[in-house]
Amino acid sequence: MRKIFVLVFLLVLILSACNSSKLSFSEIENVPNNVQDKVDSNLKLQSITDGGKGYYIVFHSSGDVETDLETQGDTVTIKINVTNLQDDVLKQNTYYLTTGPEPNKIDVLVNGESIPFDNVTIQ
Repeated sequence: MRKIFVLVFLLVLILSACNSSKLSFSEIENVPNNVQDKVDSNLKLQSITDGGKGYYIVFHSSGDVETDLETQGDTVTIKINVTNLQDDVLKQNTYYLTTGPEPNKIDVLVNGESIPFDNVTIQ
């Protein structure tokens, strides 16, 4: 009986570890060098994967950027709102997105309009 209890406990522990990945999205101030080397400042929106762990989302903008994240089913929607546009200033905004273990679709809305990634890099 004790062996069954230990086996069930280990199984639950393993399954909970497999499901420990959860959705997160945060701005990155210090981009790792191996990621920064792949950033192209001529592109507006890039995705650079982190070896299957997550995604670096790079957005170049000439204004102030606010972001929000929404999920529906297997789709993760990143909402980007740009205000105070200035023609002479281009800023790199870099975010790190982690999703669950199941495959997800990433959709990006800029000021309410869906835009595709200009480049997707897999490390």
